[in-house]
Amino acid sequence: MSTDTTTDHCDTVIDTVSGAVIVERETLETVLSGFLARGHVLLEDVPGTGKTLTARSLAGALGLSFSRIQFTPDLLPADVTGTYVFDEQSGDFQFRPGPIFGNVVLADEINRASPKTQAALLEAMAEGQVTIEGRTHELPEPFFVIATQNPIEQDGTFPLPEAQVDRFIVKTSLGYPDEAGERELVDRRAARTDRTPEVQPSPGVDPAALRRAPEAVHVADEVRDYVVDLARATREDRRVETGVSPRGTQRLFEAARALAVVRGREYVTPDHVAEIAPVVLSHRLVLTPDARVEDVAKDAVVADLLDDVAVPTVTYRAAPTE
Repeated sequence: MSTDTTTDHCDTVIDTVSGAVIVERETLETVLSGFLARGHVLLEDVPGTGKTLTARSLAGALGLSFSRIQFTPDLLPADVTGTYVFDEQSGDFQFRPGPIFGNVVLADEINRASPKTQAALLEAMAEGQVTIEGRTHELPEPFFVIATQNPIEQDGTFPLPEAQVDRFIVKTSLGYPDEAGERELVDRRAARTDRTPEVQPSPGVDPAALRRAPEAVHVADEVRDYVVDLARATREDRRVETGVSPRGTQRLFEAARALAVVRGREYVTPDHVAEIAPVVLSHRLVLTPDARVEDVAKDAVVADLLDDVAVPTVTYRAAPTE
């Protein structure tokens, strides 16, 4: 698939989702970049900002199956992954898949479930499979999780450990729409009889081909060095107790390639890296106790590093051919 075709398909998907939910285009590009990079996305927002509708609309626009899991304190791992049920007619135990067996899975309010249930989901995200009663079951391909957290209610929640948050390629938020956007929400609701809009698959879009596209994007040596320098700088900042892991470095590289695809580029620029870095790196940082007492924001740390780390000058040339 050519770069122009891939970008046209990305634009079609984003336009289709935008027809159902009022969200800034840059945010939708970030979420789609997470999908193209074969990662998973964590959305942290107050209730009612359109997280569920965004996930369902993305699945619909891509022509993929959608599954929603409402996380609660009494949710068990088997409620997520599935279990074996005895079939009286056959006399055998039959596997009954859980809601994790979907292409796009919304893990709603993931921090309300127990650590054991969270671990079941996060293991599936990392491995692309689940093991039940000693038997391994492959998850659908593609498999993409959008998890949500509510930042304003912490009673009865189980915050995700830093090592598990690291499994999300990006963490972002949808935010409130502006006044014009909120008015458009009302107008759209008045124009239809159903509360939730239906999203049809975008014509001609092949999700598997879209996910292969970033692998063909050229990344110059100078840009690769820039990715590494940014990641390593997080480990040297006095406000940071634990910086970005090598896995985080790889995820920044992958996310930058995916963003280049969304933006219609055959190569990654330092601007792509700098733009995607805050949502890839911030949630991977563990701040020092002093920094937490001083209310230092992780985003502010990454912003300072982007100012401090030298941006390379790159001469772009055609990607090498085999």
